[in-house]
Amino acid sequence: MIQTKNLVKELVDKHGCSRNNLLPILQGVVADENYLTEKAMVEVAKALDLSSAEVYGTASFYSYLFTKPVGKNVIRVCKTISCKMSGKQKIVQAIEKLLKIKMGETTRDKQFTLIESNCLGWCHKGPVMLVNDDVYSEITPEKAIDIIRDLDPKHLTDF
Repeated sequence: MIQTKNLVKELVDKHGCSRNNLLPILQGVVADENYLTEKAMVEVAKALDLSSAEVYGTASFYSYLFTKPVGKNVIRVCKTISCKMSGKQKIVQAIEKLLKIKMGETTRDKQFTLIESNCLGWCHKGPVMLVNDDVYSEITPEKAIDIIRDLDPKHLTDF
């Protein structure tokens, strides 16, 4: 990881110091640091001549910009009505049981974070799960468990 101040400077140099570039700069920080620290948001605000509140407001609005630490693998389960009707809740229960966490939590070893997400754009193939940048459609509880076990075999707890 690059020191936060240097990282923000590199991102501003790359994208420009306009308010229009706030989002790609915040995305760059998250890509490097895993989440947006208070220090990072203050540095971005200074670099773009914005208020810290405006930067935080933007960061907290978008579900893909984290303002607290998340696991190495972020599991997003679609929370739309179509996924709910397709069995989303059974998938969530299976993941929670396997990882021993609840929705919105991160495993102790920081390997997985489980969150709900608004529409992932795959309503015709629900229920849908996104792990990092990979989309998994027509998920069953068993498929979800297999995907997680493939990512981190040590999560082979009794299920």
